Amino acid sequence: MTDRYAVIGNPIAHSKSPLIHAAFARQTGQDLEYGRLLGALDDFAGDVSRFLAAGGRGLNVTLPFKEQAFALAEERSERAELAGAVNTLIRLKDGRLRGDNTDGVGLVRDLACNHGFDFQGARVLLVGAGGAARGVLESLLATGLAHLVIANRTESRALDLARRARLLGPVTGCGFGALAGERFDLIINATSAGLDAAVPAIPNDCLAPGAWVYDMLYGDQPTPFCRWGAEQGAAQALDGLGMLVEQAAESFFLWRGVRPDTAPVIASLRHLESQP
Repeated sequence: MTDRYAVIGNPIAHSKSPLIHAAFARQTGQDLEYGRLLGALDDFAGDVSRFLAAGGRGLNVTLPFKEQAFALAEERSERAELAGAVNTLIRLKDGRLRGDNTDGVGLVRDLACNHGFDFQGARVLLVGAGGAARGVLESLLATGLAHLVIANRTESRALDLARRARLLGPVTGCGFGALAGERFDLIINATSAGLDAAVPAIPNDCLAPGAWVYDMLYGDQPTPFCRWGAEQGAAQALDGLGMLVEQAAESFFLWRGVRPDTAPVIASLRHLESQP
């Protein structure tokens, strides 16, 4: 019997997750189908319950339901607890739901494994203190970096997030104004400013020599943040397409116990993105 999975969100028609998981299934010989589920804004729990009752084995969760998925999960991973959000729901053998968050693993694997960034001893700036930043914090602090600074337009949110994560590694929080004179080896944009063709208001001279920039957003053209990084002389300016595939691979592994090869899937999606 074919196992059923899906991604739930609202809107959801744009999601690349079905393409990614179909590619993973073909590659690994797994018998599954993966679809899109348009979640009702006022009945997320009901949609999940009906999907599982119809035989569903697991769900990826995207906006705006990640916090509702966190509340719905009866068991949660440590990284999901820190994030306060769940992007992967796993139906356990006893019928309970386990919630996990694979965003941080996806980010770190893309940077370290696909592109060769060396986190050891690096000074890293994480821009933003919302759900996207929370989702990657635990994984970043486990890389061996020298120091992580969380900067946010509203300073109190950055300070609060840093305080919550302090036991996991060297992290501090600040507002954008406190970045003057600071230099970083890697700057990660975890804000949605690029959706409005904007760039976070961080100083232009934040990049150390040879520094990289990484935008969690992606598109068929370089994002505004990636363009900003290139203009400031970044050695690498990367978008989040690889992170999308890598976080999906981690979900696939949690569900199926098999880890797919992400490189051909990333290359295929990159080719599709470049088509007119």
